[in-house]
Amino acid sequence: MDLTRRPRRLRTDGVRPLVRETELSANDFIAPVFVDATTDQRQPIESMPGHERVPLDEAVARVEEVRETGVEAVILFGVPESKDERGSRAWAEDSVVQEATRQITAETDAYVITDVCLCEYTDHGHCGVLEDSAADDPTVTVENDETLALLQRIATSHAEAGADMVAPSGMIDGMVGAIREGLDEHGFEHVPIMSYAAKYESAFYGPFRDAADGAPAFGDRRHYQMDPANGREAIREVELDVEQGADVLMVKPALPYLDVISTVRREFDHPVAAYNVSGEYAMLHAAAEKGWLDLDAVAEESLLSIKRAGADLILTYFAEDIAAQL
Repeated sequence: MDLTRRPRRLRTDGVRPLVRETELSANDFIAPVFVDATTDQRQPIESMPGHERVPLDEAVARVEEVRETGVEAVILFGVPESKDERGSRAWAEDSVVQEATRQITAETDAYVITDVCLCEYTDHGHCGVLEDSAADDPTVTVENDETLALLQRIATSHAEAGADMVAPSGMIDGMVGAIREGLDEHGFEHVPIMSYAAKYESAFYGPFRDAADGAPAFGDRRHYQMDPANGREAIREVELDVEQGADVLMVKPALPYLDVISTVRREFDHPVAAYNVSGEYAMLHAAAEKGWLDLDAVAEESLLSIKRAGADLILTYFAEDIAAQL
């Protein structure tokens, strides 16, 4: 037996940190923040322990709490005061994300990213204008091209409010190109787009839909979000977004799709983001509450695996806890 090659030589405490291939830092993380225009006090999110919706007048305080841990970037999700068929509060100048963005950028140095989608704003919970179809039709889907004009309006309104970056998440064909055109026409050439470029129709989104009050009232999103069985399709989706001007490419969810993250990292010379989604967060909390796992250890290991797979940026509900731990 040839023992001239002994990998264990580099696993002693003294040398182990020196040869570590992947490191996490607070600068890797983007922390989601939920701002709720329907409440005047913080509302705990039962399925996401440690997180809550905050009223508009506490948005700045919530972001400052994030920054105290060393995390400087946040992504804002809004719960509007009212909803309608087209989600018109999504682009209103005085709506929840626009107001929160103005306050946060005026009073903090946080880097503010805004989610550009309609699901939280439509009364049916889908990510755009619905095709002419009965509400009880399980095959109902979104009218793609009509939705593009609305996404363009939303992104522009966010930029006008002071957003540093916009993040379209609806998986609508052509959304990056439409948003880029709208931003440029209104003088926001400097605002980057982080596209949810490969977003799967995943069972891991449940807790988020509670948090953002954005679950579909009927049907599902399989006609516009990706089939979890498909990997090669992700490359086609990402390539289209690159051609349309995306600056950052996101894969969502993260842990069940590490292979997709890795492939996107190899194939494209753009920053890659991964969304460590609510279900991934909730299941680790649930196991830890049972005493089956060490929460801090598995959370850090999970985020390390996402970065090792190739993510430059990680959206995660663990951002504050792990940043403080690091």
